[in-house]
Amino acid sequence: MKKMFVILMFASFVAILTSCEPNANASDKTLAQKQEQLMAEANAQVGMPAIVNFQERKLMKMIIELRDQENLICYAYIKSDYNGKLIFIGKCLGFGLPYSVQYTNPIKTVSKGGYGIEQLPQADPNGLFMPTGLSATWLMMLDSDGEPHPVYVEPEIIVSPFPLNQSIIL
Repeated sequence: MKKMFVILMFASFVAILTSCEPNANASDKTLAQKQEQLMAEANAQVGMPAIVNFQERKLMKMIIELRDQENLICYAYIKSDYNGKLIFIGKCLGFGLPYSVQYTNPIKTVSKGGYGIEQLPQADPNGLFMPTGLSATWLMMLDSDGEPHPVYVEPEIIVSPFPLNQSIIL
């Protein structure tokens, strides 16, 4: 009898551990369900926008294709904090890349041995973990012979595929 009582207590304990959810989780699920119902009703009443020309998508495609040119020469400027005017710093290849751009996916998914999955940071091929938010830019600046060299630039920057009027005040 005592053995049966211990077995029933253990089974009850296991059942409680596996079936109980915190109230916060239950209320989150309730709110999520209600939000889904509201969005379904909104979609039924309003529907999708009547997009027929896809102009913004066409423009984005054009920008991406123009950025992909191997010999795209641009002109890099920084804005003077003193007078707001643009200061020409030189010609460069392309529009530059934010310092925080990564060559590989910055997140990797790892199995937790049957206990779900976890997302962890992943290093770039150089073994470094890049910052997520940095206001710096890598420019491939061209020297006087037209040879490209990487230049790290931190101030506010404007890169243009054509010379800008240096008297522009931003």
